[in-house]
Amino acid sequence: MHNISQLSKQQVGLRLPRYLVDEIDELSRQFSINKTDIITEAISSYIKEQKALLFYDDFDKSCKELKSAIDTKSDLRSLDDLIDELEDSDS
Repeated sequence: MHNISQLSKQQVGLRLPRYLVDEIDELSRQFSINKTDIITEAISSYIKEQKALLFYDDFDKSCKELKSAIDTKSDLRSLDDLIDELEDSDS
């Protein structure tokens, strides 16, 4: 959730390709939606998608590291041992 100061709007200048402006204008007319709201939603969706991709990439990397550590270090007895081993290998 965002606080009030984070929800305040700030004017930003940007240049968009003409075809995107035409599509935004068409959506704005068709759905009676403010162009700012369309652009804000598009940027917000893009940022959420990129964050999700980063999260899943990091998660996938962590799973592969965990599997590798388990496969090569059968003498580890606990999760703490495994974490210590992974931290030591990063140093």
